[in-house]
Amino acid sequence: MTRNHKPRGLRVVVVGQGYVGLPLAVRAAEVGHHVVGLDVDAGRIKRLVLGESYVEDISDKRLEPLLAAGVYRPTVDPSDCAGFDVAVVTVPTPLRDGAPDLSHVEEAARTLGHHLTRGATVVLESTTYPGTTEEVFRPLLEGGPGLTAGRDFHLGYSPERIDPGNPTWRLENTPKVVSGIDPSSMEAVRAFYASLVDTVVPVASCKEAELTKLLENTFRHVNIALANELAIFAHDLGIDVWAAIDAASTKPFGFMRFAPGPRVGGHCLPVDPSYLSWRVERALGRNFRFVELANDVNNHMPDYVVRRLVAGLNERGKPLKGSRILLLGLAYKANTGDARETPATRIAELLTGMGAEVQAADPHVLDEAHPRAVGLASLQQVDVTPARLAAADAVVLLADHDAFDYPLINAHAPYILDCRRRLAGAGAHVDSL
Repeated sequence: MTRNHKPRGLRVVVVGQGYVGLPLAVRAAEVGHHVVGLDVDAGRIKRLVLGESYVEDISDKRLEPLLAAGVYRPTVDPSDCAGFDVAVVTVPTPLRDGAPDLSHVEEAARTLGHHLTRGATVVLESTTYPGTTEEVFRPLLEGGPGLTAGRDFHLGYSPERIDPGNPTWRLENTPKVVSGIDPSSMEAVRAFYASLVDTVVPVASCKEAELTKLLENTFRHVNIALANELAIFAHDLGIDVWAAIDAASTKPFGFMRFAPGPRVGGHCLPVDPSYLSWRVERALGRNFRFVELANDVNNHMPDYVVRRLVAGLNERGKPLKGSRILLLGLAYKANTGDARETPATRIAELLTGMGAEVQAADPHVLDEAHPRAVGLASLQQVDVTPARLAAADAVVLLADHDAFDYPLINAHAPYILDCRRRLAGAGAHVDSL
């Protein structure tokens, strides 16, 4: 591999075409690389071949010219990986019974290992515990062609920093942390990502890069848990926690704003800190108490939302059983259709189990068209109309999408539990979490 500052025209394979892999594949094709997007989901690949994107950050208009020019080729056939110069793995790394499930990473390594050639570069982006790249990923790559990482091919780790639905911080302008198992690998990884993003941040080892990702999300997870627990206690003490957060946010140093909510969601926050906790316990025999406490607080926020809803209905002389509840927002965050680990699933289950009639509305999460609506298929989705709002005994705002008509909601809903403080000061019929 040459030391070009910004190489062009490389044959790139991106394994996994989800929220991380698809934007990476598209960006690589747009800057001049020839990209194969490999995914095991045939339905997902069929849509991509037709020019249909299922990721909000990638429009159909961005896909069309790349497909027409043949510089981006989605596929389910592993043999299409043959002859790659650079391969990037962006597959899921879920938790199974509290332990990391690296089966997708391992399968990707075996697949790439069969097509690995001298001088190629392989990068792992999937979030995982420190040591995965060298202890798990590397041996599987080397086991295919019998090549040695560092001597025959380059190997590194670069944590993904995709924030779905964020119009300001995109792949290309978000600094990219990169690493390699040796100086040559570092340079190869750095040069590839320098062709995609504005700023590349090298770190000394793959373990440091792996820990960087976990540190970023553990920091958010712990601080959101603090805000959530403060919200619970402040409500019981008769204090407006949101007003306190607003006031504290005026401090220009030593404070960073974190807001309470119905629970953390997405792939990262509910999972990544537990990867770090698992690694600490397995390697050191000790508990990561901050992570365990944050998990406990954040995981129980859906239960708290339901308790607050029950109390709000009781104050209005209505039992939860038989009440009509309209949930607004099935995604885990505003302005995205990403429903991975969404609090809406648990809240809907609790409400339905207690005898409520539950409906939902979300302009981004669609029953059939969106691939992340798994677990929500049985929940009836409706349009937000004046009649629908007026007929509900309670409206619960879970994800504050800009697409919602908040004046309409405020005017027609008899009681609103606002978990995002979007309707602050709207009236006595609105409770903030």
